[in-house]
Amino acid sequence: MHFTRSRDLVVAAVLGLAVVYVLFQAAYGDLPRLPTLAGVTFAVLAIAEAGLALSIRSRIKSGRVHGDAVGIARAVALAKASSLAGAVLCGGWVAAFIYVFPRRDELVAAVSDSKSAVVGAVSSALLVAAGLWLEHCCRTPPEDRRTTTG
Repeated sequence: MHFTRSRDLVVAAVLGLAVVYVLFQAAYGDLPRLPTLAGVTFAVLAIAEAGLALSIRSRIKSGRVHGDAVGIARAVALAKASSLAGAVLCGGWVAAFIYVFPRRDELVAAVSDSKSAVVGAVSSALLVAAGLWLEHCCRTPPEDRRTTTG
């Protein structure tokens, strides 16, 4: 398994931005107002992943990982999925903001939807960061190749 590349995240974010912007152009008038705290779930997931990253990092540094290789591999898969999903969602929330922010003087719903989009974009960006950090913490430490004589 390869570690997540920044270009993969950029492609995912641009894809999310494009799809959501087109959907907003086509159907914004038919959509209900966006809940202000809709994106907070992503921040909660980011906090959980950051806690997992701290735990795994300390276990790897202290050498207490010998029997838990499958758990570490699952954490890497979670990290990759979170960072990619967070990138798509961040692109989507940014698209929502780009669409509704200029319309806040014309539409009452656009004011609260702008706030929702900011909360969602920030929370999604936190999820991307936490996923990347978790992935980084799961790396195998470099072996000490120095020879010691005694």
